Amino acid sequence: MFGSLGKLVERQIKKAQAEGQLEGLEGEGQPLPDRSSEAQTDPAVATGHRIMAQAGVLPEEFSIKKELDAARKTYASQSDADERKVTMAKIAELEMRYNMARDARRAFMR
Repeated sequence: MFGSLGKLVERQIKKAQAEGQLEGLEGEGQPLPDRSSEAQTDPAVATGHRIMAQAGVLPEEFSIKKELDAARKTYASQSDADERKVTMAKIAELEMRYNMARDARRAFMR
């Protein structure tokens, strides 16, 4: 159904189940949270991300994305030209790191 990526995720899930890594997880036995915003994402990739989040091993791109969002918010609130220039340089560096990390994850998951 999801191609080779789906098979990879399925194998990873079965391995985690066999090793007991999917028992006693936070929220086990409770209703799933509303994730309707993920409707347009690949379900296999989204599932893989949730499993990685539960295991505490999210790809670096997620932490960089949080830093990038914070820097953009800071930039929007600044009025001093010199401060904005410094923040813009930080945003550019974070965008480059984010794109590299995202591309590396995508290449790995192929």
